[in-house]
Amino acid sequence: MPTIPLTKRGAELLKEELHRLKTIERPAVIQAIAEARAQGDLSENAEYDAAKDRQGFIEGRIKEIEGKLAMAQIIDPAQMDAGGKVVFGATVELEDEDSGERVTYQIVGEDEADLKTGRINVSSPIARALIGKEEGDVAEVQAPNGVRRYEIVAVRYE
Repeated sequence: MPTIPLTKRGAELLKEELHRLKTIERPAVIQAIAEARAQGDLSENAEYDAAKDRQGFIEGRIKEIEGKLAMAQIIDPAQMDAGGKVVFGATVELEDEDSGERVTYQIVGEDEADLKTGRINVSSPIARALIGKEEGDVAEVQAPNGVRRYEIVAVRYE
């Protein structure tokens, strides 16, 4: 069975979502279904249909999160010593060789990825180009508008 890499932070976020779904969302949808049933004829009851759909979504998401956590390989970047190499969980500061623009990304798992906060999926083209490189190296990334070259300015494990 394949493992799913997650940072410690990502695992905590999934556990929080799971707790919320089980303790708040699930009981609320059960109550909504009970109230809709009390209204009588279920064949034309939009509230009942909506609540049942919501229940299906919640139960599916609970199973999905439980499965991911069961297969998770939790990695704490702060406990890592990769000798300066870019690895899963590392935070990497890059400089675009053409524009001189600097960006910082943390390489994370699929569920944690959020470009707005600087977290990129480990299987994204830029992350794959960075893995294994170290400070001072240049990574070439195939972008839609051609090859982009990034110099690795700093690698941190935080």
